This record gives sequence, C-alpha cells and structure tokens, in this order.
Amino acid sequence: MKVLVTGGAGYIGSVMIQLLLEKGYKVKCLDRFFFGKETLKNVISNPNLEIIKDDVRWFNPEILKDVHAVFDLAALSNDPSGELDPAKTYDINYLGRLRVAKLSKEYGVERYVLASSCSVYGFREKILLDERSPLNPLTTYAKCNMLAERDILPLADEKFTVTVLRQATVYGLSPRMRFDLAINGMVLGAFKHGKIPVMRDGTQWRPFVHVKDTSRAFITVMESPKEKVNGQIFNVGSDEQNLQIFQLAKMIKDTLEIPVEIEWYGSPDKRSYRVSFNKIKSMLDFKPKYTPKDGIMEVYEALKNGKVEDTIKTRTVEWYKHLLETHKLLKEVLMRDVIL
Repeated sequence: MKVLVTGGAGYIGSVMIQLLLEKGYKVKCLDRFFFGKETLKNVISNPNLEIIKDDVRWFNPEILKDVHAVFDLAALSNDPSGELDPAKTYDINYLGRLRVAKLSKEYGVERYVLASSCSVYGFREKILLDERSPLNPLTTYAKCNMLAERDILPLADEKFTVTVLRQATVYGLSPRMRFDLAINGMVLGAFKHGKIPVMRDGTQWRPFVHVKDTSRAFITVMESPKEKVNGQIFNVGSDEQNLQIFQLAKMIKDTLEIPVEIEWYGSPDKRSYRVSFNKIKSMLDFKPKYTPKDGIMEVYEALKNGKVEDTIKTRTVEWYKHLLETHKLLKEVLMRDVIL
C-alpha cells in the first residue's frame, strides 16, 4: 500500500514518513525542500521511499496513479509565515491543497487526510471547543485552513474517503527541527540563556500534541474503517494537554531543574482556546503516548548532546525571509542562470 505525503520533508512530515516506513508502507514524499533534503537523511536510502521535488500548485498528477492514501501537509506552516505574503498563503494553503484533493479523487486515491489546525477556533477562552463549535480564524494561516476544510470535505463519497485533522500546537523532536513552536522554543531559551520566553500575559490557553502522536493520528485515520472517518473532522490531542502558557513555563522550570527565569515579551496574545479531544478518543480509540514533559526532556537532552542546533532554519519565518532576500539578490545578478 502506497501513501503520498505532501510536505513530507517538514516538521511533521519527516516524522510521519519514518513511522509509515517502519510500519511497512511504501511512501512518496512530495516537497519543495525549502529546508533541504537533510531532513530525510534517516530514511533517504530506504527502497520504499520515493522522493519527488515539486509543488502542490503544479505537480504532475500522474504521481497519484498508484497511491492509496494522501496525507496533505504541504503549507506555509504557521501564523507569522502566513502573513509574509497572504496572497501566496491563500494560493498554497488553500488552493494548492484543494487541487491535491480534487486530483486525488480524479485519479482514484481512496483516502485523503487534510492537515488542519485548532487555530481555526480563534479566541474562545471560556468554553471547551469541539468539532461542532463555530470557527473564528484570526490569521491568514487559520483562514486558509478553514477554507480548505470547507471545500474539501464535500468531495467525500463512497469511493473517496476524506478526513480533516485539526491538530493542536505541536512539540517534540523532528529531523526538521523547529524552535518557533511554544514548547520547543521555551526549552531552547532555558537551555541557551537560562530564560523561558513567555508571550504576555501567559494566561492564554493552548492545546498541545507531540509530533509523533499527531503523525500516529494520521495513520490511525487511514487504518480505520471508512464509515468511521469519512467526512469527519477530528481534533488531535488530549484534554490533559490543554495548558495555559504560564503553566507550561512552570512545568519546564520544574522538569529541567536548572536555574531559569521567565522572560516576558510581546503584546497580549489573543489566540486563546481550550479544545475537547473526546471525539477522536471515543470514535477511534486514539490516545497520545507522549506528554509535554516527555517533549521537554527530549528537546533539552538533544540540545545538551548536540543532536540539534539553533540555526536560522529552525525558525520558519526567518528562513523564508532569508530565502526571499537571497532570491531577490540572485535575480539582480543572474544571467542565463549563472553568476560567473
């Protein structure tokens, strides 16, 4: 059985592909490789992995011919990067994924799973949100997720199973490491500077999920009976991992047992929400295996042992800005695609 993972070299995708290969699946990875192919270095020699360097907006749909399932992760992957160029975000995160879904159906793919985000709920501080709650997306990234959900779910029929996974804020180690995510970034601050960066005022709620657990959720959906998942939306995470940011900072301080202090920054964050994960637990018997403490320790140990480094590539929006600036510079000097 073959699975296509768009955005397969990204933070979640690179972990997901490893899990799929370990379970014996054949995998196609479609990615632009903004962060290089080294994110797949642990699996690149696996004979069951096919790597396709392309873009969801214009890839050749023939690659879908022998595919059973598509995990559609390709996107500008957070709120700040989504605001760099809202029109491009709309083009990639909404229209690009809609194209993947429509072509998947046309070419006989049986399963399609859309990677969405709990950020579609926006500011809903006083209630526990479930999959039926009204949406209130506050950013271009969140709005594009909402639009993709709206237009892809109706494609579902008895031959084409469509499922949406609204993921909590992800944390944990990945070959494409990110330190622009709450838990990972706070651990980095504690390790490098003895300071845990906390966006004011720390009372905002966030749901969290480990990168391996959200990857497991995609596989669980694919392996579940169609009648349980077709046309369904599932929040991915666990009720126990709804945390306020200041609680998280205290957890990091207590877990690491190193001298650290809180460093406040920014304006008060309006993105506050608590989410119910009862549906995925009750319908699919899905429960996360990892806790924030597990993620805190694995990221800290990896930093301490030199297995991961804080480079510009670990901060998504900074790396995109660097690529855009480099592209602008090269356009000014290139002739016939060469410099010299």
